[in-house]
Amino acid sequence: MTEHDLMNEIKLRLSRLGFAVFRVNVGKFITKDRRYINSGLPRGFSDLFAVRNGKAYFIEVKVKPNKPTSEQLNFIEQMSNIYGCAAGVAYSVDDAERICVNGKE
Repeated sequence: MTEHDLMNEIKLRLSRLGFAVFRVNVGKFITKDRRYINSGLPRGFSDLFAVRNGKAYFIEVKVKPNKPTSEQLNFIEQMSNIYGCAAGVAYSVDDAERICVNGKE
């Protein structure tokens, strides 16, 4: 399974649980006319952003053996410890549900 496939499965599960889920693209992209565009989000911003009942959730999606970068871990730590959001790394749909429903990985 690819990260893209896993993200889609997570989006479906969380949507069924009443979350609004958004895929976030971070980084630089090259256009057809060879120009680079920066997405404007901070480095390490999580792959998925979800909201429900006025609360925000951040999910970094990975498939094993891939691991989050230091920027991704830093973003998760800041969202969780500074801003009080639920945030974590999901290697499965169940991991993502635990992050959003229980507030932890």
